[in-house]
Amino acid sequence: MVIDLKSEVKDDLLRVAEALADAARIAVLPYFRASDLAAENKISEGFDPVTEGDRAAERAMRDILSAQRPEDAILGEEYGRTEGTSGLTWVLDPIDGTRAFLSGTPTWGVLIAVADASGPLLGVIDQPYIGERFIGGLGEARVVGPQGTRALKTRAPRDLSDAILFTTFPEVGTPAEGQAFQRLSRQVRLTRFGLDCYAYGLVASGQIDLVVEAGLQAYDIQGPMAVIQAAGGVVTNWEGGPAHQGGRVVAAANAQIHAAALEHLSGT
Repeated sequence: MVIDLKSEVKDDLLRVAEALADAARIAVLPYFRASDLAAENKISEGFDPVTEGDRAAERAMRDILSAQRPEDAILGEEYGRTEGTSGLTWVLDPIDGTRAFLSGTPTWGVLIAVADASGPLLGVIDQPYIGERFIGGLGEARVVGPQGTRALKTRAPRDLSDAILFTTFPEVGTPAEGQAFQRLSRQVRLTRFGLDCYAYGLVASGQIDLVVEAGLQAYDIQGPMAVIQAAGGVVTNWEGGPAHQGGRVVAAANAQIHAAALEHLSGT
């Protein structure tokens, strides 16, 4: 169900989104760089860690939603789905980049989105340690952090040969997906790895041109997607279709660089 929101509802969603980010900061920061931080592996093959910091942050956000938006559904990475009746779903990733969190690097973040059936309406990328928060959707496109509050605006169009490209893992996905990424990487000026959700904030703030990833879940992309779109960017799958359910994602600063990237990725 696609929902036409009244102004007072939009204001409430913005207020609650910021309250969730504030609560997640308080819950998660005691675990970051803690000498006794432990991680469990969620998969039998490979390494997909979860910490008590992940769980504490999601619990804190769910507590607020239960009290203030009980009619809304919730989809969270750690505690799954809670059904609602409003047609809106809060999509939560309490720590996007748990590997970075374990390593002590401040490139992880808390991801929050509120979505209807068509995709995210509002998104937040919050980096608690450096105190930087990207907010986009429902008429907002701003970043609040050490440099104060600034409007978010993606980079202007440029040739692919002048572009900056990011992804999290060098292998990107399957061997075929990795090869497609390498085709694209050979066309750009600079490729960098490993920033998790923070790279999407860099797209929204006009620092870089592209983030390309594969194997994402809805909670990995919906917050960043809303922020980038509010700032003037484009987020789709590798075929140019909807990306809000995850999978293979291209986040681009503008339509021109998005189309150029798809030429090297689509059909994979």
